[in-house]
Amino acid sequence: MFAALWLLASMVLDALTPKELTAMMIAIAIGPAIVITAVFYYLRCPRTDFAVMFAALWLISDIAIAFISPKELPHFLIALGFVPALLIGIVLHWQRFQRRHERLPVPSVKRG
Repeated sequence: MFAALWLLASMVLDALTPKELTAMMIAIAIGPAIVITAVFYYLRCPRTDFAVMFAALWLISDIAIAFISPKELPHFLIALGFVPALLIGIVLHWQRFQRRHERLPVPSVKRG
């Protein structure tokens, strides 16, 4: 499953990036992130932790692609690296917002 995702991501990013950046260069840049993600999936990490690790690894891969690229990448590709981290952050803050009433102390009825 992860090998297929690795190949698919390499080919999609190859279509979006400049011609000088080949699919093989992209595959080498995102390979370690795919392997680490597969290991965490195999170890059955909790869903939230897995999502945060995936977002961090995706951002690291985006930075690695920017470093190895012989030409400057389009700005939307740089922003694309931040999308998973942004989505995970929004979901985590929304869950925290939904559970805030569980942490708040109950007001006391007694006065004076």
